[in-house]
Amino acid sequence: MAKEKTPSKKPNIFKRIGNYFREVFIEIKKIVWPAPKKTFKNTGIVLLAMLVAGVVIFGVDTGLYYLFGLVMNLAGN
Repeated sequence: MAKEKTPSKKPNIFKRIGNYFREVFIEIKKIVWPAPKKTFKNTGIVLLAMLVAGVVIFGVDTGLYYLFGLVMNLAGN
């Protein structure tokens, strides 16, 4: 006996997109946004961390460049 194929019911694409955006909107409403003062403080902390990291990387780079120059001068003599 051959099985009868039942037509598969695909949900309407527009209905699926609508459901997706409805769920996104529901999730966005659950977000607790930080106060502007807290955001400003966190931004300052991030900028300070970037500055410190930049200075450290600059120092390591300069030191290695100097060390490499010493090694190359010693190898040339």
